[in-house]
Amino acid sequence: MTGDGGIPLLSRVIDGGAAEISQITGTMNALRAMAGPKEFLLIADSKLISYGNVAALIKAGTDFIAPAPASKVDDAIYAALDLDAATVVDYTPARYEDTPAAERETYRVLEDIHLLTGPHKNDPPLEVRRILVHSTGNAKGQQRAREKRLAKAREDLDKLQHSTGGRYYNTAEEIAARLGVITRTRRVSGCLCTQITTDETGRPALSWHFDQDVLQAEAAVDGWYALLTTLTPEQTDPSDVLRRHKGQGTVERRYGDFKGPLAVTPIFVQDNKRVAALITVICLALLLFCLIERQVRRTLGGEQKMQGLYPGSQKVRPTGRMILYHLSDLRLRVGSATDPPVIAITRGIQLHLLDLLGLEPTHPRWPET
Repeated sequence: MTGDGGIPLLSRVIDGGAAEISQITGTMNALRAMAGPKEFLLIADSKLISYGNVAALIKAGTDFIAPAPASKVDDAIYAALDLDAATVVDYTPARYEDTPAAERETYRVLEDIHLLTGPHKNDPPLEVRRILVHSTGNAKGQQRAREKRLAKAREDLDKLQHSTGGRYYNTAEEIAARLGVITRTRRVSGCLCTQITTDETGRPALSWHFDQDVLQAEAAVDGWYALLTTLTPEQTDPSDVLRRHKGQGTVERRYGDFKGPLAVTPIFVQDNKRVAALITVICLALLLFCLIERQVRRTLGGEQKMQGLYPGSQKVRPTGRMILYHLSDLRLRVGSATDPPVIAITRGIQLHLLDLLGLEPTHPRWPET
């Protein structure tokens, strides 16, 4: 996708059995050939981060930004970070633009170096820049998820505790088996402490509690994640690395468009060549879809917002989906040599959108012969 408007530049149909991660290097080379001397930056998800991919990108001189997989950064590193020492990033997600400043999600960044080791002992470690990011939105979400998880586990454990010695849990083995199910499904194995005892009659009993030290350690890393990049400090500062990475949302939105308004289902195509042809046609449709959206936004200028797309007076950025929705019921009255064709417009928003697209709103031009 281009940075301006998220216009798709390259699409490929790859065999379903091919490993996704092994396609990256070839695709990047193709994109570099298209981009020529222009700036090229790969923004990817954590699947990009493998020793082979990073080594190939460094060798090719292709800059990238991608989140570090959770397994690559120990929680102890996040827990030791000083949030007060981190730099506040001047960035506001689009979803918070109309939210009071005090309620917006905020980001802070630190940076250090990350060493990526290879699969073999003689592989030289790869040194890349690591941007440590803290998001208040992520922190709140992780806290809510943990509280919800603990509440459900507490409910299950209390129920089991009250049922011990009864019909279904009258042995220590049955209680232990049920505990295993609870800790696995509620994901509390790290913080749950249990003890099963029996009295002089052989009746079992269960006691349990959550380890508060473990829970505090989990809370200490809430909101932190890491970005790995080959961009140097001379090229960009840590805050700009985060802002550039947030451009991934444009690409993800185009994936949503591909699978959403442009989706063609069901597909009764069995020949591989026909499948590839159909996907190519959908990619061409996506190209037109994106160009229409960009043209309307460019013509609007400024904040790129307009009224009339939704009921009421709310001003929003027009999307390709909404533009085509409002233009979908336009009708063309066929004309003749003396009576040119006319577009029948039923709503003012249609006239406005056609004008933004630079189209003659009522009298389409005859094709030149």
